[in-house]
Amino acid sequence: MRFSLTFRGPLPANGDPVDKQLIRRQFHPQLKQLWTVPPLDKHVTTLLSEEQTLRPCIISRLGGFRFAPLVSTKLQMIAKLQVFFLRPEAPGNLITQGGDIDNRLKTLFDALRMPRVVAELPANDTPREGEDPFFCLLEDDALITEIDVKTDMLLDAAAKKSSAELLIRIETGAVAMSWSNMDLA
Repeated sequence: MRFSLTFRGPLPANGDPVDKQLIRRQFHPQLKQLWTVPPLDKHVTTLLSEEQTLRPCIISRLGGFRFAPLVSTKLQMIAKLQVFFLRPEAPGNLITQGGDIDNRLKTLFDALRMPRVVAELPANDTPREGEDPFFCLLEDDALITEIDVKTDMLLDAAAKKSSAELLIRIETGAVAMSWSNMDLA
């Protein structure tokens, strides 16, 4: 399966739980929409149901959230990412005022995955309207098997130093084919 996600906003180096959850909240509605179109629309009642047993349920509970990671070990899936990263600095400045690119990408990868422990969520955060389940791309960022990053200058005079505009092209694949992931890979 191939699709794209977009992001616009602050992408700090070494982001904290609040930063990462704000980024997740930009991806959530895009991923929620993805579940309404083929091939995912056929799997909503099975993969998102904690009551059925024919296919593995991808829902993981953490704090007050029910996370629904598309790429998960339960489905034996992996992801390849192509990231087009616009930032308000000249190309080639890898060590920057907005933070070095590798730590900013680490913040992004952490935001693409569901939190592992409650401490990775902002204190007292609860699901907002429409966030049950809370859709995210990855169960774990270790499921990313390939990354291609291209950077360029964000031509926006009003952009803050930590601002970024991202176009993320995702290609999912399967480690092993099964009935659960056959048309998702």
